[in-house]
Amino acid sequence: MRPYAILLATFLAASGLPAFAQTPAPATAVAPDFSKVEIKTTDLGDGVYMLEGMGGNITLATAKSGAILIDSQFAPLHDKIKAAIAKVTPQPVKYLVNTHFHGDHTGGNEAFAKDGATIVANVKLKTKLRKGSINFLTGGQNPPAPKAAWPATTYTNQLKLSLRGRIAELRHIKNAHTDGDTYVYLKSANVIATGDTFTNGRYPNIDVLNGGNIKGMIAAADTYLRLSNDKTKIVPGHGPLGDKAALTAYRDMLITARDRIAKLVKAGKSEDEVQAAKPFADLDTKWAPNETASKNFVRAVYGSLAPKKAGSKS
Repeated sequence: MRPYAILLATFLAASGLPAFAQTPAPATAVAPDFSKVEIKTTDLGDGVYMLEGMGGNITLATAKSGAILIDSQFAPLHDKIKAAIAKVTPQPVKYLVNTHFHGDHTGGNEAFAKDGATIVANVKLKTKLRKGSINFLTGGQNPPAPKAAWPATTYTNQLKLSLRGRIAELRHIKNAHTDGDTYVYLKSANVIATGDTFTNGRYPNIDVLNGGNIKGMIAAADTYLRLSNDKTKIVPGHGPLGDKAALTAYRDMLITARDRIAKLVKAGKSEDEVQAAKPFADLDTKWAPNETASKNFVRAVYGSLAPKKAGSKS
């Protein structure tokens, strides 16, 4: 798959726009114009910032001896992200943490690594970048990433990154958005960066084909709620900055979705029958930007709970 097609497939999947399989993109599908993207910086206090551009949200944690960047969006945005960082700190990015392997969160890896950053992630993320993967929503093949984009430092369950004046706690959430998710807890700043295990105000993309599961998503939300208080700032993978109230509403939605689909699965309904029943019609008004997003979420929750066919690896 050519770089143009990879970027377009990743953008459509991440945005909840109509997805396509291994056929050419429809004429109406237009690749994003990265030249028009502006990076918005929000000060979260204690030298921590949220950066928004196109793709997954970024968290920047500054320190006296460098900075920690959490996720890197798409490759063409590297220079703009770097410029936004330079406006708030003169320190270089020492560590780039990937919350999961999807291209709208890891696209800038290679460029930041060339700048001198050490890429850090869960060990299963490295496997995905090294071997390539199949896109759950589109069915398209994501080829292996260049070796320079792979994490140089990996961990299994938890890891602490320390710079002078900053500690970032990395922890693995099992089988949530993917099988290699990381969330980052910046305790001194009271900030949690969740990656796509939390998407504020919209349904999440649960990548069932690559280890994701609605049960893990709920477990992730429960974990963040235990860590948070009313002043905690929660940086979601997508959507506006969140807080404990927004996360609670999100968790409640996930539980409702799980319970409804579990009932239909227990009744022996096929995925087509579940889609036809529109089990999330009332939830869609708040959580679905379009019909495709609703269908994709039904598909993901059903795929999480339905009995796996013999030989299936999902």
